[in-house]
Amino acid sequence: MFGTRTSAFLKLSRRDLKYDLPASVVVFLVALPLCLGIALASGAPLFAGLLTGIIGGIVVASLSGSQLSVSGPAAGLTVIVLGAIEQLGAFETFLLAVLLAGLIQLALGIIRAGMIGNYFPSSVIIGMLAAIGIIIILKQLPHAVGYDSSFFGEESFVQLNNDNTFSALQKAFGAINYGAFIICAISLAILIVWPRFKKLTIIPAPLVVVILGVLLGLLFVGSGFELAPNHLVVIPVVNSFNEFLGLFTFPDFTQIANQDVWMAAITIAIIASLETLLSLEAVDKIDPFKRVSPTNRELMAQGVGNMTSGLLGGLPLTAVIVRSSANVNAGGRSRQSAMLHGLWLILAVLLIPAIINLIPLACLAAILLHTGYKLAQASTFKRMWHKGLDQFIPFMVTIVAVVFTDLLTGVGIGLLVAMFYILRNNLSNVFEFTIKENEEGAKITFTLAEEVTFLNKAAIQKALYGLPRRINEIIIDGSQSRFIDKDVIEVLRDFEQHAVSKGNSIELVGIVNKKNVPNIRRFTQSILQNDSLKRRSVKRPSNTIQ
Repeated sequence: MFGTRTSAFLKLSRRDLKYDLPASVVVFLVALPLCLGIALASGAPLFAGLLTGIIGGIVVASLSGSQLSVSGPAAGLTVIVLGAIEQLGAFETFLLAVLLAGLIQLALGIIRAGMIGNYFPSSVIIGMLAAIGIIIILKQLPHAVGYDSSFFGEESFVQLNNDNTFSALQKAFGAINYGAFIICAISLAILIVWPRFKKLTIIPAPLVVVILGVLLGLLFVGSGFELAPNHLVVIPVVNSFNEFLGLFTFPDFTQIANQDVWMAAITIAIIASLETLLSLEAVDKIDPFKRVSPTNRELMAQGVGNMTSGLLGGLPLTAVIVRSSANVNAGGRSRQSAMLHGLWLILAVLLIPAIINLIPLACLAAILLHTGYKLAQASTFKRMWHKGLDQFIPFMVTIVAVVFTDLLTGVGIGLLVAMFYILRNNLSNVFEFTIKENEEGAKITFTLAEEVTFLNKAAIQKALYGLPRRINEIIIDGSQSRFIDKDVIEVLRDFEQHAVSKGNSIELVGIVNKKNVPNIRRFTQSILQNDSLKRRSVKRPSNTIQ
């Protein structure tokens, strides 16, 4: 099902490890509070969030074809998860819904539903990335000054605590904890300055930030800068391996006939799949090596991940942009970084929970603020402006919509605006024409586009019936068209009779006998066969990033 790459987690690439190892530490530091915060907001045990991150790292990354995507619990699912747990009445029943959602995702991958991911316009995807960067900055500023009323990783404009993004900011700056503010400010300075010293980059700057944050937190104890318990990371402390095993929860299979369970499963599967496909497309955009991730394989990997998560007591998982972009910014090269971050999550729970619980949220907020800035740089806005209004307007609409609603709603609004411009361009580019003057009048040649659909009917009709009187010779050339809609052909034939009745010369080239329905299946199979032959004939060089 997944090919030979499923054994990747057993074999690490030493060539990429020097990039992936430090990147995995950064992803671990970002993922740790996000896993805990999302679990807390979802009304689930804290360990469920950590377990989901572990499965997303070890299981999903080992099966996925994406090199830089990182999976884990998603903030966009918190409201759905919270509502489902309350409606189903028991966490064990909810776990069955997660398992079934994974099974549905696996089926979606098998039937190749991942092709949907190929139809998101670039302007919308880039706008989504910039919006996520802005959201990260706005949402992390309260944590940066020690105001931790919302969960770490909140993304929606209207928060679960009844605040919104801006009211939370207003309250945060009226209740500053100066200890947290100092830690965040120093952390940001280190993150900005550290990469300038090449000899120091062997140690990840975020790791330095976390160590310094712990030391400052300890130094502030007993002073006016002391951090409160809610300013620190909190993970479950286990004293033995048996206690660790006791944290796992298993689904209640007796509820398999419960209609509410199936409705929750279908809802989770659809939303998780959409978020995954969006994240995958976004990560490919910022991949420095411009690799393209296989969407159907990703859906199958996510399906197996969610089945595993539901079976062991985790939350629904998706590919997530924040962790994935942190991976890219940290210099990750391959799936090893995502897989290793899952290993660090396990070790953190088993070996050093007491140390992890000393990490201030303020220094982790600084890491995310730095990541957010890189996603929403001014150069991105300038580049999109120079591409033209048909790219810039959907880009800006997506940003505003995502910031003021949520990820899926915002992308849906941006997609509608982008489709308007796509349709407008399609309608206006349906044909080209040339006019040559002659003794009696003028000759006009219409060359139709490659695809002519019923949407182009009105534009063609208006152009033909609006020709100047001096045009006495008309040629309509459809020989370069692969498809001409039957409605359009009827318009052309009607116009032919109209032109003849007026005494004009008219010729239809490659239209009357046009095959209106191309054999798409045969065309697709031919493309796939050629692609397969190319891949067999080209040996992958040993230094190619996989």
